[in-house]
Amino acid sequence: MLEFGVSSSVSALKNNSHPAPRRVVIKLGTGVLTSGIGELDTARIACVCAQIAALRARGTEVIVVSSGAVGLGMGALRLTKRPKEVSKTQACAAIGQSRLMQTWQSGFAPHGITVAQVLLTHEDLRARERYLGIKQCLAQLLAYGAVPIINENDTVSAAEIHAMLKFGDNDTLSAMVASLTEAQYLVILSTAPGLIDLKGTGEIVPVVEKITPEIEAMAGGTTSETATGGMVSKISAARIATRAGCGVFIASGAESEILAKLFCGRGPGTFFVPSGLPLEAKKRWLAYFHRPAGSLLVNACAVPVIRGQGRSLLAVGVTGAKGEFAAGDIVNIAGPDGIVFARGKIAFASKDIPVLAGLKSGDLQSLYPGRKHLEVVHRNDLVLL
Repeated sequence: MLEFGVSSSVSALKNNSHPAPRRVVIKLGTGVLTSGIGELDTARIACVCAQIAALRARGTEVIVVSSGAVGLGMGALRLTKRPKEVSKTQACAAIGQSRLMQTWQSGFAPHGITVAQVLLTHEDLRARERYLGIKQCLAQLLAYGAVPIINENDTVSAAEIHAMLKFGDNDTLSAMVASLTEAQYLVILSTAPGLIDLKGTGEIVPVVEKITPEIEAMAGGTTSETATGGMVSKISAARIATRAGCGVFIASGAESEILAKLFCGRGPGTFFVPSGLPLEAKKRWLAYFHRPAGSLLVNACAVPVIRGQGRSLLAVGVTGAKGEFAAGDIVNIAGPDGIVFARGKIAFASKDIPVLAGLKSGDLQSLYPGRKHLEVVHRNDLVLL
């Protein structure tokens, strides 16, 4: 059990000479929040709340992405294994979510902090208007001084669309939230102390400057009955967040004063260095907040034009398409080798592609008289992956 209170947290952060971050997202896994299936570790949650309160006292805005609802529901129903049926998972989440929020509010109450429940599905972030609405809502909650507690909304995803709507795990959700809110840091607290080089030194990798195949090979899954993802999902989340210009920490949620240690540069764990040139907001939305409706195939000449010159994709470079999509949908863009290298909002439907593929602009204008924009994917609606 953690031996840690708000006084020591405030002291540690006051003695921190590093500038306080402007905004951070903190993700806590089920293993951090519970001491067993359905049993919340209220003492640990109280310690985390004290650390967050100390961060806020330095002027840092904090958003929490919290797992645990399904696990709590499993405990209330006395289930020992995570249900495989969607409806049973939904039921567990519905039962556990209110208990989870009550615990967070109780943990923050001694510090005079109000929490706000925000439940999201992937569809909420896929639609541009809803994406912007969520961004504005979170900004307003932070302006009011509240701490948003975000979780995936497992209770509303119908069985037939469940796979499409799910983020896959709260690690991915936390990275999307960090990107959406333009946070400086994402802190993923779990039972893992960091990325461990299991096949090499056996020690924690302190800094990852770039996520390479070698780094990915160090990851493993999870055997927990209540958790999903493991280190694989954490590295995937780090890839999303660092590309958005957000630094990522992976550290143990059981470590005393972990947030103070991380933000003064002496915390145990792994730090993923953010990209030097973060994607601007619309590009992030195109790149990471969508399940592509299909794929557009282009020839070898189009690849360097798009990748190296930053130009729009024209019909002359298109060779075909996979899947069914409508004009305005988000699609992957793949080269002759089948490797996806870009993503964008397409201006034509899939049924139009066999007709326009390979045509020059003059021929396309004759095919679509009066149409002002002939780009298949405009460069403003295209992002490299």
